[in-house]
Amino acid sequence: MAQELKGKIVSNKMAKTAVVEVSRLKKHRLYGKFMKISKKYKAHTEEQIPEGTTVIIKSAKPISKDKKWKIIKIL
Repeated sequence: MAQELKGKIVSNKMAKTAVVEVSRLKKHRLYGKFMKISKKYKAHTEEQIPEGTTVIIKSAKPISKDKKWKIIKIL
């Protein structure tokens, strides 16, 4: 079963690659406050998608050294 994540495109300057930032909320162990945690993934795409677009990415077999995700849906 492949993992799917929802995020926003922050960079599309590479050929056939977009950088997608995925944010989540994490609870602090001691204080109980929720913190926003972000992680960036390099995802494969054939077309140029503008920055700021929300997309769904899915894990795939390694395409290159850093690319292990594919953009499957534009929201």
